[in-house]
Amino acid sequence: MPLSTPNPRSPLHTRSLTFQGYQREDGLFDIEGHLIDTKPFDIPNTDRGGIIPTGGALHEMRIRITLDQAMVIHAAEAVTEWAPFHYCQGGPATFSRLVGEKIGPGWNNRVKELLGKTKGCTHITEMLAQLATTAFQSMYSHRRQAETQVIDTKPVILDTCFALASDSPVVEQHWPLFYQPKATP
Repeated sequence: MPLSTPNPRSPLHTRSLTFQGYQREDGLFDIEGHLIDTKPFDIPNTDRGGIIPTGGALHEMRIRITLDQAMVIHAAEAVTEWAPFHYCQGGPATFSRLVGEKIGPGWNNRVKELLGKTKGCTHITEMLAQLATTAFQSMYSHRRQAETQVIDTKPVILDTCFALASDSPVVEQHWPLFYQPKATP
């Protein structure tokens, strides 16, 4: 179902985010994120020759993490292709701090500790929450394809949203072992 028809308006900003998960031939997994910010008008900018043209990337950044099935990061790299300031090019160098970290409970707080505020690029750091979700989705797909036996431990995806609550009809249908009906008053 689409959103309702909006009031008349004019565009001001577009942020496009893309995240993809890949299985590598060596058994590890790559998760990549790509961010592009554009404006529907020219932007004055001294670091980029005086102007960023209409539709030109104000920001364009990429990040890749390599992880194993346990969600432990083996490699991390980020690049800033376009930014409003030349100095922004130094921000991605800090993302190697993610090596050895594990995506799981507390991930967003750990990211803030390692890369928050002046320790890293805000835009790339913000992408790491969605990158983690993409990692979970990718790993879940991979594990689901490999599944040949009954699951006897609660999948980590359960109780992470409304539809996957332990008392939902989705869990009752797909993970009946972990379904917990609502207590009646």
